[in-house]
Amino acid sequence: MKKNLKSKVILIVAVLAVCIYGIFGVPSGISGKALSDALTQRIHLGLDLKGGAHLILQVVVSEAVSAETDNTVAQVQQDLKKANLSFTQVIKPDPNKPEAVRVEGFSPASSSAVRSLLDTKYSTEYDLSGGGSDNTYTLTMKPMIETALEKKTVQQAIDTIRDRVDTLGVSEPLIQEYGLGANQILVELPGISDLDRVKSIIQSTARLEIHPVVGGPYPDEAAALASTGGTIPSDEQMVHGSGAMATGSDADSVYVLQRAAVVAGSDFRSADPGTDQNGLRDVRFTLTNEAGDKFYEYTSANVGHSMAVVMGGRVREVANIKSAIRDSGEIEGSFSPDEVAILSKMLRTGALPASLNYLEDRTVGASLGADSIRQGVTAAIVGVLVVMAFMLIYYRGSGINADLALIMNLVILLGFMGYSTATLTLPGIAGVILTIGMGVDSNVLIFERIREETRAGKAPSAAVDQGFAHAWVTIVDTHVTTIVSAAILFIFGSGPIKGFATTLTVGLLANLFTAVYVSRVIFDAHLNKLKPGEMVSI
Repeated sequence: MKKNLKSKVILIVAVLAVCIYGIFGVPSGISGKALSDALTQRIHLGLDLKGGAHLILQVVVSEAVSAETDNTVAQVQQDLKKANLSFTQVIKPDPNKPEAVRVEGFSPASSSAVRSLLDTKYSTEYDLSGGGSDNTYTLTMKPMIETALEKKTVQQAIDTIRDRVDTLGVSEPLIQEYGLGANQILVELPGISDLDRVKSIIQSTARLEIHPVVGGPYPDEAAALASTGGTIPSDEQMVHGSGAMATGSDADSVYVLQRAAVVAGSDFRSADPGTDQNGLRDVRFTLTNEAGDKFYEYTSANVGHSMAVVMGGRVREVANIKSAIRDSGEIEGSFSPDEVAILSKMLRTGALPASLNYLEDRTVGASLGADSIRQGVTAAIVGVLVVMAFMLIYYRGSGINADLALIMNLVILLGFMGYSTATLTLPGIAGVILTIGMGVDSNVLIFERIREETRAGKAPSAAVDQGFAHAWVTIVDTHVTTIVSAAILFIFGSGPIKGFATTLTVGLLANLFTAVYVSRVIFDAHLNKLKPGEMVSI
């Protein structure tokens, strides 16, 4: 009984055409170089194949803890003043223990009221101790809260680095927590060889903050210390500044600023480069709603006072508050075009929550990638040719069927890689080779079953029907179990392992289509041409 295979053949040709387009797109020509260029543009290569930048970064999480307790110091001072409770100072007593905040100098009569306020507002995040004859209370951040803050800091740093790396136009960067060290981040950027540029984008904390000015500018730190009686209070800090916008000259000067920032980098919603009315470069920013309300409250209460714009640990501008400011403004300065662009980019992508230390930074040369590609592709081609030759010799005419299905399997796999943003890595090439083996295994199961049915005396069409019907369950079982294993590798594995899992999974799904559907259509087409009494060549 002859079958009408026209619709099935059209489907197979359509899938083949779509996948070939995914591999090459619309090449500029039909020469080997044009096809090769089109292929490299569509198939994204990983760091181990393409070369690029490899960095391991250490997040200084203690800075995030210190910034959090700085905010707590300012908040405690504000709460005590609102409650009309007198005190001498709220400080962080030990620079080496940024998680502790101490309240000093309240009267014995108000001790219980101070304790009640601190316990009510801060007991969720801090342990409260003290209150004896020395009239002090100490808030110590709970270990669980501190650990959670450190983890949040690392994750926020990863998210910020990823946003910044996206501006470099890197295909499939790998940015994740590095499991071999505490609070470390692994960054791999395929195709990027300029480490200095990468560092300037990643490392800059763009920690743009606005601080109230206590005093300055002073010519040096000694003069700044003298203005405060020889000791800088714990809630204040000395910050250097330079440039006409900050000091009125190009000389380095020192300011005394309040330690707690009114606006921090994470409060910026957007930032764009521009020019002011004098043609000078500036950055126009917009704050989040919450930060805008906070900034408005501060500027309303401090009209006539000065505030300093601090970026990268230096005062870049000092401005006098002429009127209340809510959620937008301009940052002026003697910026170069690159500085304006980078500052705007940093503010848009958010400030890093803490500084980063480079534990390792290197580039993987393109020669290593070329060797990996050449050896991996050579292994794949040799494997395919050996397997195809075996199928032709062992299964004779039916081996052609298996070889055609195998070639289409590879085309579908590469087509998926071309359409998706998946990255081909060296382990990914290993996944392709393993897919070839799985594809051949499926054909062997089907062909051996057809042989058994033929030896049992069944007609060719019946033998083919029974061969596919009985082998189908086994093929699905082996493929599903392998796909589950690949899914586990993808979920818990790192970049290269995910590449292996991706190519293996897609290859197995393609194999279910080619080994069962495509191979069956080829068999049916061959059966339609068989003469009565003629057997299948298997």
